[in-house]
Amino acid sequence: MGIQLRIQRHLAWNGPLVTLLALTVAILAGVLLTRLSPLDSVAVVGLLAVVIGTLVEPFVGLGTALFLGPLKAYLSAEIPQIPPQVGHAFVVLALTSWLIGKASRREARQTKRINRAPSPLFLPLVAFFGTALLSLWDAVGLVAYGVPELVKWAELLLLFVFVEEHLSAGGSPVTTRRLRWLLALLVGAGLLQALVGIWQFGLRGEGPEHFRILGGDFFRAYGTFEQPNPYAGYLGLTAAFAMGVVLEATRSRWVNWYGRRLSDTDVSQRPTHALIDQPTPLPLYLLSGGAAGAMLVALAASWSRGAWIGFGAAMLMIAAALPRKLAWSVLLVAVLIIGGVGLYASGQLPASFAGRLTSFVQDIRLEDVRGLPINDANYAVIERLAHWQAAVSMFRHNLWTGIGFGCYEAAYPSFALINWPIALGHAHNIYLNMAAETGLIGLVAYLVLWGIIIWQTWLVTRRAQGLMRGIAVGLLGAWTHIGVHHLLDNLYVNNVHLHIAVLLGVAAFIVEQTNQKTSSYDR
Repeated sequence: MGIQLRIQRHLAWNGPLVTLLALTVAILAGVLLTRLSPLDSVAVVGLLAVVIGTLVEPFVGLGTALFLGPLKAYLSAEIPQIPPQVGHAFVVLALTSWLIGKASRREARQTKRINRAPSPLFLPLVAFFGTALLSLWDAVGLVAYGVPELVKWAELLLLFVFVEEHLSAGGSPVTTRRLRWLLALLVGAGLLQALVGIWQFGLRGEGPEHFRILGGDFFRAYGTFEQPNPYAGYLGLTAAFAMGVVLEATRSRWVNWYGRRLSDTDVSQRPTHALIDQPTPLPLYLLSGGAAGAMLVALAASWSRGAWIGFGAAMLMIAAALPRKLAWSVLLVAVLIIGGVGLYASGQLPASFAGRLTSFVQDIRLEDVRGLPINDANYAVIERLAHWQAAVSMFRHNLWTGIGFGCYEAAYPSFALINWPIALGHAHNIYLNMAAETGLIGLVAYLVLWGIIIWQTWLVTRRAQGLMRGIAVGLLGAWTHIGVHHLLDNLYVNNVHLHIAVLLGVAAFIVEQTNQKTSSYDR
């Protein structure tokens, strides 16, 4: 019945368009079956079906983009016949469907504008976008580098608003279904990438020669990213999110079971808020648990120490947020730290993993690296340090507004060290990269943005329960992974910004819902 009502609502505003497109699909299906192979016909008809589904429910197109977005590097390298940015076509389709729906419900939209304040995350995001725009006023490589980067963040901003508003627009039953399906799509996309990486690591039996590890019998996993480090970064933030949902659901189920034992009352049957206090449904719990396990295996197989460090920090943040009492949080974090240090000190960790995790420390230098000797063992570390040094030089060159948002690679030849003439596209440290590209103003805006995001998400973990709390705990893990991994890399690549944008939209939604609940209790 709910699905029928949803379809009827959408047909009320774009019924003629859906009808016309459905007839077109039927005609094309008949033609294609006579002219194309069965596999190609199924692919094209499936594509058109997704288009129709997006007109009925915009999240269909968004979910398709979440799966197709990370294929960008793979399509460019292996299947150039398919546009590598095909995922963005579905982003545009989803946004168009959503905007048409908003325009057709003008009266409801105006009412909503009066009753709803902007999300606490919206203004900091717009402020950072403004500083990025400011940095481009005299940028080098404006058209080739600056504009594409600005468009990327404009897309992130639009998706953020779209997800937050579309989740809020359907009423409690529809919103609950939309939220659960969106979470399943996010976790499912991570599961798909994890399975690809596991296959590349140990099941395929071959791979790029420079990715050989563990004595040459295995290969670093890289998914469809064509590079292990950004692939691992994506897995780390998605796995941290899934782990938060699973661990909070497990904690909640245990508390309910233990509470029933003590009081003979089913605490899960106590009155709950219509949306905020709903428990995590079992299918989503199982999917998140299975996906998290697969992503952890693929994360290990990526051999990316930056992602390993980021995920370790994420687990500490999850451990801090999971208990409701501060004392338990401190105890749990202390246990994890002492346990990890103890395993390393006692030699219980596999030697290959321990060596990979710590071998780079001896090569780190907070000094001019131009005179350092270069060999196979320290090449990767010195290369990063050289790009960090170039970023610092860019920052000094234009302290306040930087050399231009996204223009690190264009400006690099003027700041490159003599042994490192080739730019890597970014500084492999997002904070130095932001300082170089957007100056002190942009760096401060970026840090304030993420500080507010983390603080608002933390507040939700103190106020919500059930699925909403699990989402907040998982988001804190994802934010921590992003923040720490960004010390060694840049995760806004290969369309990962689409996933970050959706997570930000979900964060804005749960913050809004939690604030509404708190306000109703105060009244």
